[in-house]
Amino acid sequence: MSVIWQPKLNAEAEKWVGVAAGLTEDFFAPLAEELDREQRYPWESVARLVESGLAGLFVPKEYGGQGASLETTCAVIETVSRGCASTGSILAAYALGGTPIMLAGTDRQKATYLGGLAQGRAVSFALTEVGAGSDAAAITTTAVREDGRWRLRGEKIFIGNGGASQYYVVFALTDPDAGARGITAFMVDKDADGVVIDHYEDKMGIRGTLTSNLKLDTLVGDEDVLGELNRGMRLAMRTLDAGRVSVAAQSVGVGLAGYDVGSREAARRHTFGRPIIDNQGIAFPLADVATKLTAARMLTFEAARGYDRGEQVSVLGAMAKLYASEAAHHSVDVAMQIYGGAGYCKPCPAERLYRDQRILEIYEGTSEIQRLVLGRNIKAEAQEANR
Repeated sequence: MSVIWQPKLNAEAEKWVGVAAGLTEDFFAPLAEELDREQRYPWESVARLVESGLAGLFVPKEYGGQGASLETTCAVIETVSRGCASTGSILAAYALGGTPIMLAGTDRQKATYLGGLAQGRAVSFALTEVGAGSDAAAITTTAVREDGRWRLRGEKIFIGNGGASQYYVVFALTDPDAGARGITAFMVDKDADGVVIDHYEDKMGIRGTLTSNLKLDTLVGDEDVLGELNRGMRLAMRTLDAGRVSVAAQSVGVGLAGYDVGSREAARRHTFGRPIIDNQGIAFPLADVATKLTAARMLTFEAARGYDRGEQVSVLGAMAKLYASEAAHHSVDVAMQIYGGAGYCKPCPAERLYRDQRILEIYEGTSEIQRLVLGRNIKAEAQEANR
């Protein structure tokens, strides 16, 4: 029996978790330290994700994927992230890039881009710009009509899986005077004329992933418009509702990895003639970690199940992402403290996990943005109750 709560999964989810666990134990986890040290994108791991069906896990079966639920996808992301945060992040980036196509794509777009994603031609989500991160509506990339097509001009930054992906969902202003109500999403091919990736971030953690910019001065057609004209911001927010649940699953996975190494080191390491876990100063923090990870897992899986039921999960997803990412922070911090000086030095797994975890409180909405989302909903609920 595990101290930390285990979700009850259906047979399909258990099958895919088994596939993910086997690959993680045999391939992903043994590579994690090397990928971090060399800051190398794991193309060999990507090949295994494609061959196993995990790359297209969430893609509907009619487009070559497995048709899995968000619950199943989160269970797999958690499992992989527990062994290798970088590979788990790659999987989550696949889901993030594919979600807007599932939500708003035409049949042709779904067949082209989701079908390609299932075969390893990944799609990346390109929203953030310099000066337009948390304030996503402040983007300056434009799409202007030119000879019956759309001229996209601008630059996107901090693109997860950037450079490794073949396609990009790019958000641009089609009606600059309308602000957030004048943004449209477009599909862009990396190999198109005027599409340039010339910068990769040198990151603190998840160093086995690629994070790039995307410079645009290119033409796309009406067939490349994703969803409704000037409704792109709504599509982006709906995408992030699901994406934040995926990041919560990543967070639980990394948090569990911190719990694994911290608790085992506490049981192994002896001081003053006994295991250090016999000291309340060590056992109590681990008890808090186990409790927080249980709560984070419950929030994450309930949010995923709500999404699968067709419910609106912006509030629960924000709670899951906020709580799980901060629970993971606590977990890896405790693990590093248990290791002591060794935990501060490479190649201790606690040191790597400490760096891998930190991005989880930042991307796909910082902790502050999650609290902002929740605060606005609390205000609306309270105002309604006062009427």
